[in-house]
Amino acid sequence: MTGLPPRPIRRLLIANRGEIARRVIRTARRLGVETVAVFSDADRHAPFVREADQAMRLGPAPARESYLDAAKVLAAAKASGADAIHPGYGFLSENAEFAEAVAGAGLTWVGPPAAAIRSMGLKDAAKALMAKAGVPVTPGYLGQEQAAARLADEAAKIGYPVLIKAVAGGGGKGMRLAESKDDFAEALAGARREAAAAFGDDRVLLETYVRRPRHIEVQIFADQFGEVVHLFERDCSLQRRRQKVIEEAPAPGMNAAVRRAVTGAAIEAARAVGYVGAGTVEFIADASEGLRADRIWFMEMNTRLQVEHPVTEMITGLDLVEWQLRIAAGEPLPLKQDEIRAEGWAMEARLYAESPSGGFLPSTGTMEHFELPTADGFLRIDSGVERGGEITADYDPMIAKLVAHAPTRAGAAGRLAEACRQVEIWPVKCNAGFLARCLGESDFIAGKIDTGFIETRLPALAADPEPSPAVVATAAASFIALDDVGDEPSPWSSSAGAAAFRLNAPAKLDVRVAYGEAILGASLLDADADLSARQLATPEGRLVIFADGQAFVFDRAASAFHGGADTVAVDGRIIAPMPGRIVSVGGKVGASVKAGQGVVVLEAMKMEHTLTAPFDGTLAQRAVAAGDQVSEGQVLAVVERTKA
Repeated sequence: MTGLPPRPIRRLLIANRGEIARRVIRTARRLGVETVAVFSDADRHAPFVREADQAMRLGPAPARESYLDAAKVLAAAKASGADAIHPGYGFLSENAEFAEAVAGAGLTWVGPPAAAIRSMGLKDAAKALMAKAGVPVTPGYLGQEQAAARLADEAAKIGYPVLIKAVAGGGGKGMRLAESKDDFAEALAGARREAAAAFGDDRVLLETYVRRPRHIEVQIFADQFGEVVHLFERDCSLQRRRQKVIEEAPAPGMNAAVRRAVTGAAIEAARAVGYVGAGTVEFIADASEGLRADRIWFMEMNTRLQVEHPVTEMITGLDLVEWQLRIAAGEPLPLKQDEIRAEGWAMEARLYAESPSGGFLPSTGTMEHFELPTADGFLRIDSGVERGGEITADYDPMIAKLVAHAPTRAGAAGRLAEACRQVEIWPVKCNAGFLARCLGESDFIAGKIDTGFIETRLPALAADPEPSPAVVATAAASFIALDDVGDEPSPWSSSAGAAAFRLNAPAKLDVRVAYGEAILGASLLDADADLSARQLATPEGRLVIFADGQAFVFDRAASAFHGGADTVAVDGRIIAPMPGRIVSVGGKVGASVKAGQGVVVLEAMKMEHTLTAPFDGTLAQRAVAAGDQVSEGQVLAVVERTKA
């Protein structure tokens, strides 16, 4: 397969941004296809804009005024002379009206027909269609009646727990779990509110909740001649709040019989809607007794390329974007089903700009320090940003995808964990350490996973680890080296303290450093001052030590002499971690609150984030009200600690 067919796509506009835009550009360049990037003001200096052959400005940073404005995208295609549009994923990729508009403008749409997108766009209609086609679907309520009382009645018939899902949903938005009839009304209201904000449609469906669910999806491809193949399955069970965290292929515990059943169902699903191009058919499996063919049900179909498509590419050796372009240009499928092979195991980790210990809220700002591990034949890095790039609140906070391949699952997990541990990002926070801990968890390594895996282990996985003695020693030694400007540290220097002086032994430096609110000590011999660990001195005089995917930040202690561990009490201010809109503030001033109790609900990036009380106490101040727009760092409420 060298070059495109006689009716080629010659100039491709990529209606997306970040790492997927760069991903499409790479394949297009290899095939000799010119590329056109479109960008918002926030992305004007992004790598994908520089790497494309042409770049067209769409508008201001907000997606609705740029990437989601179909008219602007089509105008850019016309002005640039593009003859095809690749939508990537997200934004307009599953917008049937946009697909029709592209075709109506005489351009090639690199995606499925608008009718197929429309058929799969609403979860209730899609499930009804799948049931008619003989594809097993999850038991639940798909009716049009949306009155709260009717939905409550249907939930009771299904039996609790019940999962409430947005009809037009995706990515975990507009999804709530009702454990009992007592919390159904609140869960329904939350699902509707979030669905309306994310999709402009607050309708929901109900499903029986599977206690030990596995998320299995099948990559399919179909051409314009009616042929459909699968490229095996992926397991996307490691999730947090319905958002995928780590994906892998093949699925652990999958045997030949179950694979035949699930891939066969996926192919039938594609045929039922006259599918063309790349798609992913997603299933939910009851893993309480392992993977069984009679316990896997259709969940939804994503009519686009998936974020996790690299794991399929790694095990098959195929370029899925090339397949997309060839099929869109009118070629038949490049391979028949019996010609598609899978080798080894691949895993992908999604590196996000977020704070796991801070409730996974997105972290924004300029990445002044940015180092990712080196890609090779076994490690792939797909990144949309570079050093000096800015993470804004306007878009999804993904930084990169790290993908590892190895002959075995354990090998892939180990290789990916090591890659995560090598990540260095500052001052933007990231989840690299969290990812490494997930990958190293014993049950994960053993393949004992389900979609609740992370939630049941969240305190241990998400908490910022304490710096190891080696990290503290490195920080102490680094401060000494900075103070002494490269000379041998003096036992009388301000960093070492007089207690370091020895007449009959090597100088022992008893040093203390500040780590957050704690004062930590390290005893160093001259020979222990090993500064080989990666470190970064900030303009503010702080020191960042990178280890195990974490950025440990140290300050000089008020006195460097080792005098024990002091701490400072945490105040009770609840602060906005990012810009957003206040949805609600719970409780009246003076009301009692418990540690971890939700106090403020903040909507940002189309998601609701619950900010909780830091300790038991009373609500001393409400600084905002529902509907208020707030900025990052703004005080929203104050909790006063209960006096002993």
